[in-house]
Amino acid sequence: MRADRLVATLLLMQSRGRVTAAEVAGELEVSVATARRDLEALSAAGIPVYPQSGRGGGWSLVGGARTDLSGLSATEAQALFLLVGPAAAVSPEAKSALRKLVRALPQTFRADAEAAAEAVMIDPTRWGERERDRPDMVAMLQSAVVRRRQVRLVYVNGARERSERLVAPWGLVDKDDTWYLIAGTDRGRRTFRVDRIAEADVTDEPADRPDDFELAAAWDEVVGKMEERRSTTWATVLIAPRFVPILRDHFGRHCHVDGTADDGRTQVRLAAPTPLDIARNLAGWGADVEVLEPQAVRDELARIGTELAARYDGGR
Repeated sequence: MRADRLVATLLLMQSRGRVTAAEVAGELEVSVATARRDLEALSAAGIPVYPQSGRGGGWSLVGGARTDLSGLSATEAQALFLLVGPAAAVSPEAKSALRKLVRALPQTFRADAEAAAEAVMIDPTRWGERERDRPDMVAMLQSAVVRRRQVRLVYVNGARERSERLVAPWGLVDKDDTWYLIAGTDRGRRTFRVDRIAEADVTDEPADRPDDFELAAAWDEVVGKMEERRSTTWATVLIAPRFVPILRDHFGRHCHVDGTADDGRTQVRLAAPTPLDIARNLAGWGADVEVLEPQAVRDELARIGTELAARYDGGR
């Protein structure tokens, strides 16, 4: 988007004082002609940008014209407006931040920036559902993360066992409407489902966070471990090629195409936590799918088939 590129060009000139069109083109990954047009646009917009001819010439920024977006590259500026724009539809705080960001731009750039911010909207509710508010517990924990304060919480695990813990909250993740807290504990980094936190109290004790901690990288590790647990059983099946996209939709990243069998069917590898989980997903396919291995999945399918036959064939 041109508005982002113009801001980036201006910021580049602020840092260097004088630039050539070729330098701008190389920095922003555009053509020299495009860079020259952008520099001319800055000058035409009333920003004190002037060309200087001759050896050692280029374009100079006179008077130190400033914006409040120092440090943003063109790509970062575009991403910023594209990301904050959708969030503003559901968050008053994001909407306020967006207005401030737009006001920080030179007047002649604002129309394009506003257009970028309004290009995408996110509706967080599914059809037939009410709009869901962020849980109060999430707001409390987010405040603790930002303020770097330890939290004393009562946690109920999957076995309904309650325990009290003092944790250093490092970050929050919303995964498909389920919130997770990543925190430091006396036993190392742990991940807690927020809906299993029965009580939480933000203390005045400071919370330490590793200097190299990155929330996205930590969450990738959590997802990786969870996916390993969900893929302890693998099965090889044969199915008509036209049905492969449906299997991919059901099994996601645990569906891998291995090749084509002699009869034209596609050989697919599927994974789930247990043989029963795989069998339950495949039972409805009937004879359209053939499980080659393991025998445990074949046995579960046979058992399910026997149960169905006993229930629905009994009246014949």
